[in-house]
Order: sequence, then C-alpha cells, then structure tokens
Amino acid sequence: MIRLSAVRQLALMRLRLFYREPGAMFWTFGFPLVLTIVLGVAFRNRGPEPIFVAVEAPAEAPIARAERAHAILSAGDAVVASRMSPPEAAVALRTGRVSLVVVPTADGYAYRFDPSRPESRVARAVSDDLLQRGEGRTDPFTPALQRVSEPGSRYVDFLVPGLIGLGLMGTGLWGIGFSLTEMRTKKLLKRMMATPMRRTEFLLSFLLVRALLMFAELPPLLLFARLAFDVKIAGSIAALAVIAMVGGLTFGVMGLLIASRTENMQVVTGLINVVSFPMYLCSGVFFSSSRFPDAIQPLLRVLPLTAFIDALRAVMIDGASLGSQLGRVAICGAWGVGCFAVALRLFKWR
Repeated sequence: MIRLSAVRQLALMRLRLFYREPGAMFWTFGFPLVLTIVLGVAFRNRGPEPIFVAVEAPAEAPIARAERAHAILSAGDAVVASRMSPPEAAVALRTGRVSLVVVPTADGYAYRFDPSRPESRVARAVSDDLLQRGEGRTDPFTPALQRVSEPGSRYVDFLVPGLIGLGLMGTGLWGIGFSLTEMRTKKLLKRMMATPMRRTEFLLSFLLVRALLMFAELPPLLLFARLAFDVKIAGSIAALAVIAMVGGLTFGVMGLLIASRTENMQVVTGLINVVSFPMYLCSGVFFSSSRFPDAIQPLLRVLPLTAFIDALRAVMIDGASLGSQLGRVAICGAWGVGCFAVALRLFKWR
C-alpha cells in the first residue's frame, strides 16, 4: 500500500532541491516564455508579403512593352517589379530572389516561373491580373469583397498550443530524466536503499512535483500570450487544465522510464533526444502533422505529443469541450500508465 505521507515528504524534498537550482528554474519557467516571445514576434500577424517580379528588359524591341509592363506592375503595392536583363532574370528566378519573370513579346507577355513553388503560382496569378487590367481588360462584373478575420486564424494562435506541448514535454523528459540520473550518478539512490521507502512512493514523488510545477508553469505562458499577442482561449479553462495535467504527467512518466536504469548523463541525453526529436518534428509543434503522407498518419496520431497538442488546439482555438477530446486524452493517459508500469519493473537503485 502506498504511504501518502512518504510521497509528500519526498515531494517536498524534490521541491526544495528544485528551487535551489537557478538553472532548473530557468529551463522550467523562463525558456518556454523566451521561446514564445521569439517565435511570436517572428510570426506575428503582418500584412501580405510583396511579390517580387522581374521584367526582362531586352536590348531591342519590344522595349516599349517592357517599360509598360514595369509601370503597370509597379503602380500598386502588391508587386515589386525590377527590370533585368535576360541573364540576370534567369539567375534571380533560379536563386529565389524573384518568383516570376515577365517576358515582353510582340503581341503580349510570356511568364517564366516554377510551378512547384506556391509563391510563383501566386505571383503569376497576381501579375497576370494586373497586366490584363492595365492593357484594357474589362470584367463582366465587379465582385463584392468581404474581408473576414476569424479568432484563432493567425499563426501565433496555432503556435502557442504547440509551444505549450513542447515545453511540457521538455520539462517532463529533461527535468525528471536528468534529476533521476544525476541522483544515481552521485550514489544518492544507493543510499536510499537502506530506508523503508518503496520505489513506487519514490517515483510518485517525482510525478507529484511535476504536477505542482505545472500549475506554476502554465498560467504565466498563457497570460503572456494573451497580453502580448492577444491569444485567447475559446474553450473551458478547466478542460485545458485537465488536458495539460494528463499530458504533462505523461511526459514526466516517460522521463522516469528513460532514467529508470540510466547510469550516466551522456546516455540519458541521447535517450531523451531519441524519444523527443521525432515528436518535435512530426507532432505538429510548428506546422500541422497532416502535412505528412497519409500512410504514416495513423502512427503520428498515436504519438503522445500529437494527441496532446491536437487536444490543446481544439480547446484553445475551436472551443471544444473536454468530452470531445477524451480520445486524445486517453492516448496520452495510456502512454503514461504503460510507461509507469514498465518504469516500476525496470527501475534500479544503483
């Protein structure tokens, strides 16, 4: 039977050790905030980027048409047009400095672009529309424009839940994995073998501390995102807290499993990277995991970080209820329960 008093005393010991380490406090509270500031500023909502287009300026006719094309494209703010010689335009297109080359011909224009580049396709459509209008095209009707800005549609709204998931994964894996391995390296675990403490109580104390730290780690990040970038939570705060708790504890348990037999810091660093790096890339932190091929989507959906981030985004952006996210929460919980059971079997004191 688990003695709660023993778990409480062990957790208090872990908290005292944590607050005496400025580095641990920075990586738990400071680094996720710094990461949010940097990426939020880099990807804040700005106006559409200008389209860079080269207009070939041939040494002979049709020079007048080239000058006219440059004047038409330069009249507005959407396109930045530059006159270039054919060799210069070819180099600019190849190196990505321009997305489209407009080639004046005797009876119109030709477009040179790479159709595999999305920005080139956009440049072709915008430039063609401007040139057609500039040359006198009349439209059968003038469409009404209805500009819509929906809450949660910005990239920073998409990014913040990913950063929360990434931060909780990092503090769970690195914080617990490093701490446990350090205790084994310093022979502290070996000394604890002489006490009546059970391994279950010892490991649960790490998870209790992790749960307590999440209550201090998550609110400042959400508050800063709201004040600095106006990132709102469309759903329930309670649902968000439950999802964050399950996800954070899951990654804490994974940290326990990684460090259950690890005997030096180099090995635990490698193991944490092996576990976290695939999720860092494939679980939708910075872009949607749906961009990966359909063949691997079932595998990606059962990764704990994918399920965790998807549930966070559903609550924060779409206002989803906790009940609608029980499947994703269950995936995280299954990883946590399974890893804890394996950690108990593998854990050794020395």
